[in-house]
Order: sequence, then C-alpha cells, then structure tokens
Amino acid sequence: MNDSNQVNLQIVFYSMYGHIYKMAKAVMEGAKQVSGVEVSIFKVPELVPEEVLIKSGAKALQEPFKDIPIAKVSQLADADAIIFGSPTRFGNMCAQMRNFLDQTGDLWAKGALIGKVGSVFSSSATQHGGQETTITSFHSTLLHHGMLIAGVPYSATGLTNMKEITGGTPYGATTLAGVDGKREPSANELEIARFQGKHVAEIAKLIKAGKK
Repeated sequence: MNDSNQVNLQIVFYSMYGHIYKMAKAVMEGAKQVSGVEVSIFKVPELVPEEVLIKSGAKALQEPFKDIPIAKVSQLADADAIIFGSPTRFGNMCAQMRNFLDQTGDLWAKGALIGKVGSVFSSSATQHGGQETTITSFHSTLLHHGMLIAGVPYSATGLTNMKEITGGTPYGATTLAGVDGKREPSANELEIARFQGKHVAEIAKLIKAGKK
C-alpha cells in the first residue's frame, strides 16, 4: 500500500507478439529512475481464442509475460499516472484495449480519473502504419476522463534520429514491428520509451507534491 507521499504509476498494456511488452519494460525502467514512485505493470484481458493464438504463433511469443497480472478497471482509480501501451490495428488501438477502456464508464461517471496523468505508447508494422494515429486517437478517451496528457518532448534526442528507420513520436514512444512481426524494438526506440516513463513519473510527482 502506498503512503500519502508516494506516486502510484501504473503501466497497462496489451501485446500480441511481444513488441509492446518489450516497450512496456523500457517504460517501467524509466519510471523507476524517479524516487518516490511506485511502478506496477498489468496486461489487459485477451479476447482472441487460445486456439487462434496457438495457430498464429502468438501464444508462444506471449510466454515471457504470461505471469503479469491482469488489469482491473477499478485499480485505475488508485493511480496518479497511467501509461497505456497498445499495438496498432488499422490506425487505432487494439480491440483488447478498447474493450478494457469501454468498461470504465463507472469511473467516468464518478470523475475518478480527473487530474491523473495519462500517456500512451504504441507499435505498428510499418513506418506509416498508424503509430501516431493510434496514440492521438487514444488521447480522446483519456481526455473524456479528464486526464492530463503527457507525450515525449524533443528533449528526448532520439526523436530527431535520422540515421536509421525508427519509431518515436512527440505523442509517445513507438516501435516498428515489421510486416512479418520479426523486427525487434531498436535501442533508440527503447531509449525513447525509457524517457517517456521517466518523464511521466516526474510530472506525476510534481503534481502530487503541488496538491499538498
């Protein structure tokens, strides 16, 4: 249980092939660099039938994070900041994340997330496969909840890297998975994700201190 001075930062993600999970770990590493911040990580419930996951090869790729606890909608109210991670599905968040957020109506009615820091990271198969629209459209839900949006400022120097093909946007960290899903998050993408975690944690800490 957090004391009154400790910041509760939650990372809530969905990952089918492991890319978002690897980004989530980097986000967590960055957030943990900030003292006085308790970081926890959760995955949203799966909707794809197990036999389909097995046939596609996704089940095996999800093995590294099989023991991460399932997120509960009610727990979001305990957070001071929430960083969401979702792969891109046709330029939008995945169905698993949408389904989870669609269950937050009670929190919305109570204003339970108003004033909390919200941030998003994502992945897409290609450079122009919707990594940015996934994040910016995700922001609409957070704004309806009254959350304060945090992205990745250009003090994250990896955003201006022109020496390689890379994800990373001012809206949030991203990775490019490749059409076959075999490309791993690059060092630059992971560093931007760490920056995002630390940046959100620092903002949440300042906000909480200002409320005292």
